[in-house]
Amino acid sequence: MTAYDAWDREYQENKDAYLKIFDDFMSQMNYENNEEWERSFAEHMNRKHCVSVASATDALHFALLAHGIGLGDEVLVTDFSWISSASCVDMVGATPVFCDIDLDTYQMSLDSVQRMYSDRVKAIVYVHLFGAMEDTSVLQAFCKQHDILFIEDAAQALGSSLDGVRAGTIGDCSVFSFNSNKVIAGVNGGGVVLTDDDAIAKRLKMIRRHGKDKTFDVLGYNSRMYVLNARIIEQRMKSMEANQSKRQNIAQQYNEAFLDLPIVTPKVTNGLNNNYHKYVVRFEDKDTRKRVKNALNASIHYETPLSANSMYEGVTVRSDACIAAKTAADTVLSLPIHAWLTDDEIQTVIQTIKDVV
Repeated sequence: MTAYDAWDREYQENKDAYLKIFDDFMSQMNYENNEEWERSFAEHMNRKHCVSVASATDALHFALLAHGIGLGDEVLVTDFSWISSASCVDMVGATPVFCDIDLDTYQMSLDSVQRMYSDRVKAIVYVHLFGAMEDTSVLQAFCKQHDILFIEDAAQALGSSLDGVRAGTIGDCSVFSFNSNKVIAGVNGGGVVLTDDDAIAKRLKMIRRHGKDKTFDVLGYNSRMYVLNARIIEQRMKSMEANQSKRQNIAQQYNEAFLDLPIVTPKVTNGLNNNYHKYVVRFEDKDTRKRVKNALNASIHYETPLSANSMYEGVTVRSDACIAAKTAADTVLSLPIHAWLTDDEIQTVIQTIKDVV
């Protein structure tokens, strides 16, 4: 019942379309020129530029690099996310500053951000965790006041919106992921950076291709999304809204089924169109979570606060106490949710939790 099962089921439904994509691709033998798809995706997101790369990790890394973030700078990051949300900072030589989350939403806490700010802070990596969104207007005003670059990590949030404002439209640079566990997946992952800045877009394109413009002008990398990958993404986006509606329906069934159980379900925010990349619940203690996890063979996102990973032992970082992040790491569990879950599978999840809890 994992995301990987989902894409296998989706492939069987759309096999003819994928075979045609592959046949067209092999006939044209165009491996690298992705500009048409980039223009199309930028237009879809109402952004000026889309720069495709090999992964969202590269996208975050390159976004910081293109803006000149580096040694001596600090970058505000959440302590509760996938490692790339912080390791991208280390990749440019800057110092991550770990901020706590709001336990109700799992999003970065404004109070923690304000508490951890220093005049060395040059950027923030703000994550729409699990596909949910919260009002960031006060945070964005704080960033503008202090001249802080706002990197929007929307890797998990394609299709989500809050009061009509879509994920991927609020950052100085905004990043999406097309990894195999996302709501839209390429055949070998991939990521994009969205920006409205011509100069930053040009620099991003140089960085992803060995630093090359007319000559090799900056230190760069080999990080490109190939055309076949983009075409698979394009095909899957045709059913994105319909599949999102199916996940929302499953989430509603879970919400109603767990109403009287000692389980904290995802916050339902007015005006939120949640893509439900993950449906994350929280239990009263670690032992209950373990029993449900074993019964469902479910996954934990995420079991360790970022600052507690061994890669940060003996490394210069700054960190808030991050009590909420630690609590979440000890008690959250991701329940199966994707558009190809059957009614029987949904009921199995519900009944299993009722039996265990």
